[in-house]
Amino acid sequence: MGSFKSSVFILVLHLLEGALSKSLIQLNNNGYEGIVVAIDPNVPEDDTLIQQIKDMVTQASPFLFEATEKRFYFKNVAILIPEKWKTKPEYVRPKLETYKNADVLVAEPNPPGNDDPYTEQIGNCGEKGERIYLTPDFIAGKKLRQYGPQEKVFVHEWAHLRWGVFNEYNNDQKFYLSNGKREAVRCSATMTGKNEVNVCQGGSCVTRRCKIDQVTGLYEKGCEFIPAGKQKEKASIMFSQNIDSVVTFCTEKNHNKEAPNQQNQRCNLRSTWEVIRDSEDFKTATPMTTQPPKPTFSLLQIAQRIVCLVLDKSGSMTAGDRLKRLNQAGKLFLLQTVEQGSWVGMVTFDSVAHVQSELIQINSGTERNALTNRLPTAAAGGTSICTGLRSAFTVIRKKYPTDGAEIVLLTDGEDNTISACFNEVKQSGAIIHTVALGPSAAKELEELSKMTGGLQTYASDQAQNNGLIDAFGALSSGNGAVSQRSIQLESKGLTLQNGQWMNGTVIVDSTVGNDTLFLITWTVQPPQILLWDPSGKLQNGFLVDTNTKMAYLQIPGTAKVGVWNYSLQASSQTLTLTVTSRASSATLPPVTVTSKVNKDTGKFPSPMVVYAKIHQGSLPILGASVTALIESVNGNTVTLELLDNGAGADATKDDGIYSRYFTAYDTNGRYSVKVRALGGVSTARRSAMPQQNGARYIPGWIENGEVKWNPPRPEVNKDGLRRKKVCFSRTALGGSFVASNVPKAPIPDLFPPCQITDLQAKIQGESLINLTWTAPGDDYDHGRAYKYIIGISTNILDLRDKFNESVQVNTTNLIPKEASAQEVFVFKPENITFENGTDLFIAVQAVDKVNLISEISNIARVSLFIPPPPPPETPSPSLPCPDINVNSTIPGIHILKIMWKWLGELQLSVALG
Repeated sequence: MGSFKSSVFILVLHLLEGALSKSLIQLNNNGYEGIVVAIDPNVPEDDTLIQQIKDMVTQASPFLFEATEKRFYFKNVAILIPEKWKTKPEYVRPKLETYKNADVLVAEPNPPGNDDPYTEQIGNCGEKGERIYLTPDFIAGKKLRQYGPQEKVFVHEWAHLRWGVFNEYNNDQKFYLSNGKREAVRCSATMTGKNEVNVCQGGSCVTRRCKIDQVTGLYEKGCEFIPAGKQKEKASIMFSQNIDSVVTFCTEKNHNKEAPNQQNQRCNLRSTWEVIRDSEDFKTATPMTTQPPKPTFSLLQIAQRIVCLVLDKSGSMTAGDRLKRLNQAGKLFLLQTVEQGSWVGMVTFDSVAHVQSELIQINSGTERNALTNRLPTAAAGGTSICTGLRSAFTVIRKKYPTDGAEIVLLTDGEDNTISACFNEVKQSGAIIHTVALGPSAAKELEELSKMTGGLQTYASDQAQNNGLIDAFGALSSGNGAVSQRSIQLESKGLTLQNGQWMNGTVIVDSTVGNDTLFLITWTVQPPQILLWDPSGKLQNGFLVDTNTKMAYLQIPGTAKVGVWNYSLQASSQTLTLTVTSRASSATLPPVTVTSKVNKDTGKFPSPMVVYAKIHQGSLPILGASVTALIESVNGNTVTLELLDNGAGADATKDDGIYSRYFTAYDTNGRYSVKVRALGGVSTARRSAMPQQNGARYIPGWIENGEVKWNPPRPEVNKDGLRRKKVCFSRTALGGSFVASNVPKAPIPDLFPPCQITDLQAKIQGESLINLTWTAPGDDYDHGRAYKYIIGISTNILDLRDKFNESVQVNTTNLIPKEASAQEVFVFKPENITFENGTDLFIAVQAVDKVNLISEISNIARVSLFIPPPPPPETPSPSLPCPDINVNSTIPGIHILKIMWKWLGELQLSVALG
């Protein structure tokens, strides 16, 4: 088993090394640089908010410094200010900083009143998070009583974001049994406090000690652990950051390994400090001997979008209709994707560069059409990418600095001189989006998008996959209001023979419909095109461009909500259909789908992870049907169903982020990723985000020995769904990645089953244990595992560290189900003491058909609680005459309520027929 553990550790390291984050943060001599805090465009203009952000980070820096034993501090921060706020002399144009790569987003609460600070984490323990979310009221200090000082909360969230640690509290289970004793879920376990409940009735509230539930042995529902105001304990920031004495993270010495919280479940019982210590940051930093300087801030205001297309027209672009396909994709970008008010220029290149258009501002269809007429129509010559880029810089600088400008670079050719302009690219401050077309595009091309934070895409020569149009369609602004962004509703293609039809439907939902475009392309001759709106009316007026082999129809006004039907007929050629739209309203957020992979390089046998985030504003969309289409450089396409089930590659259930492992490598080289999402009868929107990875909402505090209560945190109702279903269709590009080390076929099976992360256990009857978990697969979360190994122990660390020596449960009759199915297994513990007060710890491993073994699951626990026998009845003293009233509001039933006070309070209700 030792060799397996080490191989898993190496695999995890590979995952972390290649982790893909568009964040610009860098650690330089103990100081974090390049942090981007973005103020959402919908936040009302308020200059004090900028100062409050500065104050929060400035005060958080020394707190972070001390909490990390003088290792880390905040060095410089950029604050992104919305375009519609008044301009000031101190505001400068951003360089690589955009809303898309912001590390912190300050946005209005949604729904109103929910000011929970939180961090979006889609990866495993130790993997960086995506982004911190804060509200203006939180930053303004209006939520001190609910969360504690802003600077301490910010450090809590930073630990989620930067080091991939998790919460040490648990809102769903606030207490647990340990050796028969009730304990609050906390870290460290030596933190003192009161276990109290706030009982409210008829406008008045009473605080009392928590009662014990005689069935579970735990405290009653509503019981809260309220930490004492004065503590000797200094940990932990990831439990309750508001306590004055708390200034450190839990270490292996004081970590509460038994507490059923996310940190233990996700990080294999390791303390937050152990996870931080394993980070790349920690390995490259030594404690400082002097105090760090205060953070510096740059104020950046979003400005008009500036884009220059840099398009390859070398001789190789004549192959496979590439030039025609470039024209089709370029027209989609110019006619639809790029936003009104943007400045757009165009350069083509072969061995030399040609300026096709200086920067012109798009104010109407006139400018859009003028630009489409400048797209290249002939191809010849060699490939000099740097020449094209330098020409683009010149075009931009005639009107604006290159800071924050975007370059869309498409090439299909090899060019071994590309690295010659890397330094110029870095110094330009421009963002470069790369489109690699065909199998021979320059190998270093992606370095340009990596170093500038641009989008990295790949399109094959398979026209039916629509890769080039998808790549250009994905290039909406990283800074514009979401209501202005182009949204792709459909993208599909098919090769037809002998007058065959390509039939289908597109859903236009109520959140989109403005500026809707239907675009059809072909490879030989125009097909028959039939399109009906939801009322059944046939649509006419397609503009046909026989030179470019495309036709398009722009729907005037707002497209009708409902199902649009299309039928396309052709023979012996390939057709594609693309439908794009924009939000129907500036105030109603559209349903959006964004997709990405966990890293930009995949080294066999390390799996890739594909993610798709489906939200409406900040609210997740649940129950969607989501598939990823992954195309290799060979032209082979693999279809993956992405899941939001909290198992396998998916970190959190029902958060609107759908995930899956990809292991079906077939060759080395580039792979493109595209996601299709459909919302139907079972799809719904959460009415609120469940709190996941964020600072603890403080139920109350102790003042002069008395508990003072905060209002209850707004809870998500049980399934958190609005009744109204959400029907929609979307496609989104997930970028591309490059695979290496893939052996020639037949490819060996080196993929173990994935780790089980949602194991749960409960007592059934008096002596049985009921286990549930989501089935892993044969290869991570695909296929079917061969068998399970279940180990039990009364010592949680022995089970983790010596799983093979634990008592093994007989699983002969337990046959694994297909990946993602729910497993249920009931057993009676044998060969182990299981009596009143016993804590039993349980873990599972999955084994595949070639005997590869998964990591040990999260550790579940059961505590056997046998309630004491009721005390013998003693004669009751005579009672005073009670108040009696008859409630006869229900026909045929009288409820006799007898209430009195006698040595405490007693309520009795008797139903009389």
